[in-house]
Amino acid sequence: MPLLGEEQWLFTPPVPRDLEGLGLSSGLVTDLVLRRLSVESTSTIQSLSSFLKLPVTIVHTVFTNLRQQQLVEVKGMVGNDYRISLSVSGHAVAAERLRVSQYAGAAPVSLKDYCKAVKMQATEVEINRGTLRAAFSDLVIPDSLLDQLGPALIERSSIFLYGPPGNGKSSLAERLLRVFQDSVFIPYAVEVDGRIISLYDPAMHQRMADDSEDRDPRWVPCRRPCIIVGGELTMGLLDLRHDDTTGVYSAPLQMKANNGLFVIDDFGRQQVSPRELLNRWIVPLDRRVDYLSLNYGLKFEIPFQVLVVFATNLKPTELADEAFLRRIHNKIRIDAVSTEAFDEIFRRVARSRKVTMAPESSEDLRRLVLAGGRSELHACYPADVCNILNSIASYEGRAATASPADLKRAVDLYFTME
Repeated sequence: MPLLGEEQWLFTPPVPRDLEGLGLSSGLVTDLVLRRLSVESTSTIQSLSSFLKLPVTIVHTVFTNLRQQQLVEVKGMVGNDYRISLSVSGHAVAAERLRVSQYAGAAPVSLKDYCKAVKMQATEVEINRGTLRAAFSDLVIPDSLLDQLGPALIERSSIFLYGPPGNGKSSLAERLLRVFQDSVFIPYAVEVDGRIISLYDPAMHQRMADDSEDRDPRWVPCRRPCIIVGGELTMGLLDLRHDDTTGVYSAPLQMKANNGLFVIDDFGRQQVSPRELLNRWIVPLDRRVDYLSLNYGLKFEIPFQVLVVFATNLKPTELADEAFLRRIHNKIRIDAVSTEAFDEIFRRVARSRKVTMAPESSEDLRRLVLAGGRSELHACYPADVCNILNSIASYEGRAATASPADLKRAVDLYFTME
């Protein structure tokens, strides 16, 4: 298993040497150059290469063809590079191409090359109790739970985390990616039937520094993605979204999560009904493929190399029928924590929040939490109470302490009193 920070690649996209090696039509590449020149007014071969993520040799080939058609003009030289702009006829052609699509960014990769790369970058990792314990070292997790998570991660199937609220389902789900310490390449965009699907999303993908010139610049080196959604999830986010103004498609969330994790937090509380959402996932979870459609009806297939994690505090049988639950092989219940785990969580949180506690503080907090008819210790209680202790101390201009009096004040503020 690779060490954290050590770069590991299952796939490295080779540098295309010519137009044919791009896997795209020469017309599409020419359109990109024309649209980019229209945006920049005047540019250079090197600048176009850098912005469109195309090798200089390929941009030079397109430039030569456009020059022969009198669609571009040479305005001078910048060192050994041409300074070029569109001719009058070139502006007319570019305007026509802009009406079809306004995309003038990084050149896409073909759907075929994208599908091949996703399959080649499927997760490969050795997992045992020790590696899981290291990945979740900042959480207090019993070995019994690690022993359920391990086989589930090795299978790379979906995981259903359920149980009462406040016991770390969300924290656990978002840390699962720590097990996979290698990296993947994600394309800026994918081309399907001449249409552009924007895929790389800096808001969702963690880019890595990589100065290598021995790879196709159309691909972005990233950590394996981990996309987390909650109540804001709608069916529209799971389908291609077409921008009528630009003519560009946005990739759905599961496509952005390929080769990584897709966490659906608070499952059952989305704007879309659980039945609709689960029906959308039945085929992808079962066959590891998904089907998307362009706005004029063309349907195509993409790989579904995604570890989907459902996290909910609702009963699974209230959310899904037997047919769907059968497709989720790993259903793991996250229960209330033990006394020992609760005390350890309290000690860790108090230390990190700079809350001074006495040896008996853990017992005091447990006693106060279980008063008033409550019967379970939840993992979230120590952090929430410590936050209130800090607020009390700040209000009174003193250091935070887990004294019996302050714990009583914090617990009374925290819990609803009958």
